[in-house]
Amino acid sequence: MSSSIDRSSHAAQAQSQGHGHAQQEGHAHSDHDNDEVGHSTFGGYMTGFVLSIILTAIPFWLVMGKVFEQPNVTAWVILAFAAVQIVVHMIYFLHMNTKSEGGWSMLALIFTIVLVVITLSGSIWVMYHMNTNMMPAGHDMKNMP
Repeated sequence: MSSSIDRSSHAAQAQSQGHGHAQQEGHAHSDHDNDEVGHSTFGGYMTGFVLSIILTAIPFWLVMGKVFEQPNVTAWVILAFAAVQIVVHMIYFLHMNTKSEGGWSMLALIFTIVLVVITLSGSIWVMYHMNTNMMPAGHDMKNMP
C-alpha cells in the first residue's frame, strides 16, 4: 500500500516540476522548432523566385542578343551568373546559412566545393597535357600505315 502512495506522490511531484505529460499536451509545435534555422516565408520564396528569373533572363538575353563579340566573354559572364544563381538557390530555397545545423551543412558544402574544384582542375590539367604530349605536332596522319 505504501508503494502505491509513493508512486502517486512521485507522479504528482514530477508533474508539478514540469516533467509530466499533462503539462506538455497544450504545447505548440513551434516550441520544438530551432530558431537558428530560418524557415522562409512566402515573401522569401518570392524573392528567390524573382531573383532566379532575373538571373536566368539576363544570360539568355546576352546569348540571343549577341551582346559580346567574343564567345569566351559571353561564356564567362554566363558562368558568373550561374554561380550567383547557385548561391540564391542555396539561401532562399535550401535555407543554407552558417547557423543551420550548427554550421555543419555549410562545412559540408565547402568541403564538397573543394573536392569538385580539385577534381575538375586536375582533370582539365591531365587532359590538356595528354593532348599536348600524346601526338607530336609534326607528325602527319596521312603517312600512317
